[in-house]
Amino acid sequence: MTALTDAPILKTDRLILRPPHLSDFDAFAAFYASPRAETLGGPFDRKEAWTEFAAAAGQWLLRGYGFWEITDRNSGANIGRAGIYHPDFWPEPELGWMIYGNSHEGRGIAQEAAIAARDGAARHCGITAPMSSIEAGNARSIALAERMGAHPDGEWETPYGPMLRFRHAKVAA
Repeated sequence: MTALTDAPILKTDRLILRPPHLSDFDAFAAFYASPRAETLGGPFDRKEAWTEFAAAAGQWLLRGYGFWEITDRNSGANIGRAGIYHPDFWPEPELGWMIYGNSHEGRGIAQEAAIAARDGAARHCGITAPMSSIEAGNARSIALAERMGAHPDGEWETPYGPMLRFRHAKVAA
């Protein structure tokens, strides 16, 4: 498939992070229809999921950065996304991550992908010290941000409700 952008492809030992493709939408929509999406403003119906998916994909064209889709290097399965979220109503670039299904939890995939996305955003997009916005009850994401060296940086009101802000240490570009 031809990509509309020259977004970089990032590789780790187990993962490939690549720009989104239309074929990724079904996995994304299934995730956003599930209770797993509650910490991200969901669950959403398919129409709302499309709006979120298209807006996030459009950031690559409009801002030159966005979310990478996480694919398993061995199977090629699309298992989540990690990257930079920065819609017009967001105050600054946010490093975010999500794993689509329970079967990929607890294996360090989110951390591996989030580190690759953080470092890739610095190296390829000039975003060297992003924040992460995390719902106070999302203990797993808070723990991941802290394992990555991010520190609490207050609370702020988002369109999805109040969130904790975590500041990532500056990464060399």
